[in-house]
Amino acid sequence: MTSTTRLTVAQALVRFLSAQYTERDGVRQRQISATWGVFGHGNVAGIGQALVEYGAVMPYHQGRNEQAMVHAAVGYARQSNRLSTHAVTTSIGPGATNLVTGAALATVNHLPVLLLPGDIFATRPADPVLQQLEVPYAGDVSVNDCLRPVSRYFDRITRPEALIPSALQAMRVLTDPVETGAVTLALPQDVQAEAYDWPDDLFAERTWVVRRPGADPTELAEAVRAIRAARRPLVIAGGGVHHSRAEEALAEFAEATRIPVASTQAGKSSLRFDHPQDVGGVGHTGTATADELARTADLVIGVGTRYTDFTTASGTLFAGDGVRFLNLNIAPYDGHKLAGAPLIADARSGLMELTAALDMHAYQVPASYVTEYTEDKERWEQRVDACYEADEPDVRPTQPQVLGVLDALVDESDVIINAAGSLPGDLHKLWRTRSRDQYHLEYGYSCMGYEIPAAIGVKLAAPERHVWALVGDGTYLMMPTEIVTAVQEGIAIKVLLVQNHGYASIGGLSEETGAERFGTAYRHRAEDGTFTGAPLPVDLAANAASLGMRVLRAKTVSDLREALAEARTADTPTCVYVETQTADTVSGAPPAQAWWDVPVAETATRASTVKARELYERHVSTRRRHL
Repeated sequence: MTSTTRLTVAQALVRFLSAQYTERDGVRQRQISATWGVFGHGNVAGIGQALVEYGAVMPYHQGRNEQAMVHAAVGYARQSNRLSTHAVTTSIGPGATNLVTGAALATVNHLPVLLLPGDIFATRPADPVLQQLEVPYAGDVSVNDCLRPVSRYFDRITRPEALIPSALQAMRVLTDPVETGAVTLALPQDVQAEAYDWPDDLFAERTWVVRRPGADPTELAEAVRAIRAARRPLVIAGGGVHHSRAEEALAEFAEATRIPVASTQAGKSSLRFDHPQDVGGVGHTGTATADELARTADLVIGVGTRYTDFTTASGTLFAGDGVRFLNLNIAPYDGHKLAGAPLIADARSGLMELTAALDMHAYQVPASYVTEYTEDKERWEQRVDACYEADEPDVRPTQPQVLGVLDALVDESDVIINAAGSLPGDLHKLWRTRSRDQYHLEYGYSCMGYEIPAAIGVKLAAPERHVWALVGDGTYLMMPTEIVTAVQEGIAIKVLLVQNHGYASIGGLSEETGAERFGTAYRHRAEDGTFTGAPLPVDLAANAASLGMRVLRAKTVSDLREALAEARTADTPTCVYVETQTADTVSGAPPAQAWWDVPVAETATRASTVKARELYERHVSTRRRHL
């Protein structure tokens, strides 16, 4: 007879989660290593009590904002190569719906996180209960159903025994390299506290092996033929390179074949910036070197990339006659994009197999091609130097100069985190990556507010690293709340807060599309009703200090050097605040090297919009379908 233990549903779930492990390449670790939570009536007596009951085996982190808790868990998961993550528990109502943005970010980026929102009563003793959304045509709908489209797996546990298959399915999805993303188990508050006789086998340690599938022999042979026939091949390294820990395999492939490697935002740092085959970021925010190679490539080898519009320049970048695509991807959905030849395999396994097969044929690209991209890269690095250089150290820096000061300070142990605004474009073009996981850009969802909580997650996963959250004023105002968490737990993240008085990135895009920077500046209203008055007297440095963070103010380039150096050695959460000047043609970042499709109004009376539409139509005419 199977032995059982009587526990509440919440207790059983916490105990089950504490016994789940992942294993890849012989390395075993906890799958759910901690739980974040904000408590309310929908989870305090259920999951909250269970976390007290099993505090010795399930660490708890206190969050301030439910969305931010998901960001922290995602940052932890990415730094842990998707082999470990955190759970997030919330109450019902707004606590649960605050999860939606974080869940979307996790799922878009294929990063695992377990969401445990409270839910309305399954037994319906009163109807409605506090925070219940009444739906006249359906009695089984709650606000948690908002999480269905942004979750890779969703279930509502309305009976205790239903937890068993659901919890196992949740672990399956979280550990699947193709399916992983946000997983939601909605927990009615009465069911959380209900007791059940659970089979003890449910709580035995369970190891989920994260597989590395190799390539199909037929697909591999076709891939080898395509590469051998190419004269101007180009690798596009995506986030899948990092998820697979395929950086060394990519370097070996590139060195053996001498094929240049460009990178997406998620794939940047797949190779060090000074690797001979690294040609920098590709696409709308890419380098001139990589984008010109993309325009003339006859074979594009995508490795772990989804080919977003930023990478393809909205379908205008890969312009070579007869260009074809070879897509090495663990996900068949992505492997067939752009009518490419699929090579469905784990990135590391597939690259190793390709290298071995090509080595048998002694394949390398022509020497003239190597000379071409090497010289182009040298010219681009000179442009980076010009952007970073600050001839007058006693003046306010431009944003590229801010990055240049930080670039001169860091080494392989630093991690740079960013997600939104004008910084992603500057970083993709200019940043010189020094280690496989130094560059942490969340650009799948490009979510303002991600950086500070994600930095906490990264620091928890890698406490020995220097972790920098790079944020503009717009992003900071979205979500500074987790500064309190960093202070409370002594998590020594570094926040580089760049004040440029508004939405700089969208302001530039607004101007380009004929919207004249409307509503993008943080300024007082002028007499004509527009926001063109004096800058708002907002002191974000004082705000950070009021939340308990140590703040260093930098007014000049010289001040900035000293402040960043001091912050880097700090063992407490530290913020460096700097106000930037408007970039000019000498010290500003290079303009976009490829197009991005943001439709412009087809009819307008304003000259700015009419001109922008004419330019838009010229770009649209260059778009092509790869069939």
